[in-house]
Amino acid sequence: MIQISRLPLRPHGDERGSVTELFRQSWSTPEQPAPVQWNLLRSARNVLRGVHVHLTHFDNLVVLEGTMHLGLCDLREASPEFGRSSLIALRGEEPTMVVIPPGVAHGFYFDAPCLAVYGMSHDWAPETDELGCLWNDPELKIPWPASCASPLLSSRDRDAGNLATLLQHMATAGATQ
Repeated sequence: MIQISRLPLRPHGDERGSVTELFRQSWSTPEQPAPVQWNLLRSARNVLRGVHVHLTHFDNLVVLEGTMHLGLCDLREASPEFGRSSLIALRGEEPTMVVIPPGVAHGFYFDAPCLAVYGMSHDWAPETDELGCLWNDPELKIPWPASCASPLLSSRDRDAGNLATLLQHMATAGATQ
């Protein structure tokens, strides 16, 4: 499994419901900067978003309701985990903050409706900070769940190139370290 930052969050519940801290500025470090933009993600069932990789920003991700299958592939050439892949199930009933660093390709698969929030360490800049490849490129080696046979994709994700092309784009941008 790829080593990424995972912080279990603790709901404080009583008969009224619960409150869960999602983020504190003090949790950030110089190596893992704090988010400056937060997004709400609501997804239908059998949807796959990605696979994407960011050149500069970190994603901080928390599932609030439902389950997200987070596929990861480390594309940082200097990383001891370069080329490794893994799949993590994130569940709303067990809230966890996951931090995805730049250079780690990731995709989100939802086999049921899901609600999540994610923070970004830089403002979203798709022209300069977001590349992608086909979710099922065999070189990614992401072990998607069996239910992920024919997911609904955006046109951008459906028309994405292969992993080799993505790695070429990253090398051109100097982002494979």
